[in-house]
Amino acid sequence: MTTPATNQRRLRIGIGGIGIESSTFCPHRSTTDDFRQTRGKDLLDRYTWTRPESDLAYTVEWVPLLHATSLPGGPVEAESYLTLKDELVTRIREAGPLDGLVYDIHGAMSVIGLTDAEADLTEAVRAALDAVGTPDGGRPMISTAMDLHGNVSRRFAEPIDLLTAHRLAPHEDAWETRERAARNLVRCLREGTRPHRAWVQVPVLLPGEKTSTRLEPAKSLYASLADIERLPGILDAALWVGYAWADEPRCKAAIVVTGDDAELAAAEAEKLARRYWDARRDFVFVGPTGGAEECIEKAVASDKRPFLISDSGDNPTAGGAGDLAYMLGKLLENDAIRSGKVTAVHPGITDPAAVARCFEAGVGAEVTLSVGGKVDANHGGPLELTGTVVALQRAAEQKDRAEGGAYDRGVDMAAVRTGGVTVILVERRKPFHTLADFMGPADGGLGIDPRTFDLVVVKIGYLEPELYDMAADWLLALTPGGVDQDLPRLGHHRVERPLYPFDEDAYDGGDGPGLTATQLAPLA
Repeated sequence: MTTPATNQRRLRIGIGGIGIESSTFCPHRSTTDDFRQTRGKDLLDRYTWTRPESDLAYTVEWVPLLHATSLPGGPVEAESYLTLKDELVTRIREAGPLDGLVYDIHGAMSVIGLTDAEADLTEAVRAALDAVGTPDGGRPMISTAMDLHGNVSRRFAEPIDLLTAHRLAPHEDAWETRERAARNLVRCLREGTRPHRAWVQVPVLLPGEKTSTRLEPAKSLYASLADIERLPGILDAALWVGYAWADEPRCKAAIVVTGDDAELAAAEAEKLARRYWDARRDFVFVGPTGGAEECIEKAVASDKRPFLISDSGDNPTAGGAGDLAYMLGKLLENDAIRSGKVTAVHPGITDPAAVARCFEAGVGAEVTLSVGGKVDANHGGPLELTGTVVALQRAAEQKDRAEGGAYDRGVDMAAVRTGGVTVILVERRKPFHTLADFMGPADGGLGIDPRTFDLVVVKIGYLEPELYDMAADWLLALTPGGVDQDLPRLGHHRVERPLYPFDEDAYDGGDGPGLTATQLAPLA
């Protein structure tokens, strides 16, 4: 659909959104304190394409609204969600006429009392934008940048003009995705086009550790998106695997193909949906797996160092509580590790009381602690631990960083050694994805170099790039927690059925599910 082009003046485009990945199986609750809230110049400085030296500087006046992003966790408390939602909506209304909005979100936010949080937020954002209108009296466009682990319901997709998502997992293209969303929006506004959207959901729900683009079939499926969008009449193609650790009807794979050619967009969306469905049984874990004890035994026996193990069920960057001492207990049950013959570092158990006790005692002191299991008490509870405080680091000594959109702020940390295990305790949930996360600054940091240990046991799923490069070998431990890789073990009961892998044999012997794309008309 074509509308009058806005090529005679500078565009006014807002930037904002709320992003978090929320496990409904995690007892942790996310609040406004967990979100990094960015406004004004700080928000514009978040992106490269909003800066004065960008080629878009003379084309667009970027209007910073509110961007709030958090480390994944449990569902967001209703009051905290409303606080952030109300501010974003208010800032849109106060911004005056806008040609469009770059809507920077994740897509897997769960909120207490809601079944489709992104749809609720998006409807409010759309209403606010329609209320202010464009400088020419038209309807503003929304271009959404998302994580490929987000969910795309029809209710969510309908008020949005343009949708795109990451094409790599791990998400090394996160900032590229946001820029693509921005440039697609500018292009449509300059050309005066409002594209058609072909939307289809696929009844498959898989964890991210089975859909990494490092391996087939995800590698080829995601690589094909660029080929689709190069077709005449197509602007963008996006594929979401969905978020496996929320028990909501919207949770499943989804495809959106956007373009001027409605029939072609629908045909390509349906072909991609069929390919995804046909490949559902070909998705495998991104690395070799095993139970906690099995992985530890194999790592101890190996001569590969450092040997990394993922404590996948309590991964805070997927939505786990990050306070389970389950894996720590298993490490200490191993004779070689307990005696110190084999060394291991296990970072990231969240326990503010234990961290405070270590700071009170000081480096070199022996402490007896009750570690972890205070937020998620469903898998063994706290672990009694006696050891020596070997390092301390204050939050003020660390740099805040926004990693691909997930926020990681500085936290107080304490390292305690018992036998061959050095456990790093944190006052609040924190990922350990880089060498700097372990080491800290040269002056006053923890100074824990994971490369000097035999085993590195991290609360993570697939390895992020620095850990991947560090690992001489690696195992994915299928541990319990709020982001358990064994989905049927979690007890989903609100997802729409049939749904693979919960209904393993659904549609066998037939033509499979109906995968007809819904054509969403341009938003006039």
